[in-house]
Amino acid sequence: MTDGNHILVTGGAGFIGSHLVERLLAEGKSVTVIDDCSTGRLENLRAVQSHPRLKVIVAKISQCPRLEAEAAAAAGVYHLAAAVGVELVMQAGLATIETNLRETQAMLDAASAHGTPVLLASTSEVYGKSRRAAFGEEDDLLIGPPHLSRWGYACSKLMDEFLALAHARERKTPVVIARLFNTVGPRQTGQYGMVLPRFLQAARQGGPLRVFGDGRQTRCFCYVLDTVEALVRLQNCPAARGQVFNVGSSEEVSIRQLAELVIEILRSPSAIELVPYARAYALGFEDMLRRKPVLDKLAAFTGFRPATPLREIVVKTAAEFL
Repeated sequence: MTDGNHILVTGGAGFIGSHLVERLLAEGKSVTVIDDCSTGRLENLRAVQSHPRLKVIVAKISQCPRLEAEAAAAAGVYHLAAAVGVELVMQAGLATIETNLRETQAMLDAASAHGTPVLLASTSEVYGKSRRAAFGEEDDLLIGPPHLSRWGYACSKLMDEFLALAHARERKTPVVIARLFNTVGPRQTGQYGMVLPRFLQAARQGGPLRVFGDGRQTRCFCYVLDTVEALVRLQNCPAARGQVFNVGSSEEVSIRQLAELVIEILRSPSAIELVPYARAYALGFEDMLRRKPVLDKLAAFTGFRPATPLREIVVKTAAEFL
């Protein structure tokens, strides 16, 4: 029987997932986390690890013996479990594709059997090589060739979207898709190539901040609690089901400017080191010059626009590194 107060979060020991779990518990929800801790860490849940309404299952979704029961009992699922990070994607392409496809299929099958609403976390990577000034949800997608492994990640997440929307059409599964753009904040690790924690760690140690390419490529960084707010609102918006939404910030900054801001805020003696892509990644690596979301659809359906400015984001995130 479904408990209207119970939520299932896959990847709940991860960076975004742990913040979401804290938010749901604070709202009075009971939460089950399923996480294999391949990239997430139980340490991320330290603040709530003894909470009486939290249950943590360490397992792959597809191998979790309680998956069906948890999906049946939940009023909603946040499916955040995925392989993440450019370095992980480049080094472990097979595991990345298998993780993203198999675990999503297992979760959707379990949720579909019980009509449980699912929010699927996707990624801005699905927009691929498009050179638009800003990306809208209805835009065509331009994926690179298969011999460049970064596009395997993009395609696997895009297949997740196709799979979720097919479930919505054919099995009437209540599904909403959130394409996340560069979420940052406390608990994010630089281990898999995430740029802000990597910069903060280097600046704290006084080492060089390694900027790949010429540093003119731009991104929009969204504070993790803003992302969580958007996810909660989308999950709680019946009109959003069966649709895709960008989730991110529209404040654009070059990677070199980000490095300069980190050095300023931490008052670090660090220098900026420009590193050719050929030295940082495999030959033929492609990076995108811009990655800015159009957020009008998110605002129209949920009334929400992320509001935390970049400087404040860096200050809040830097607190972990001081």
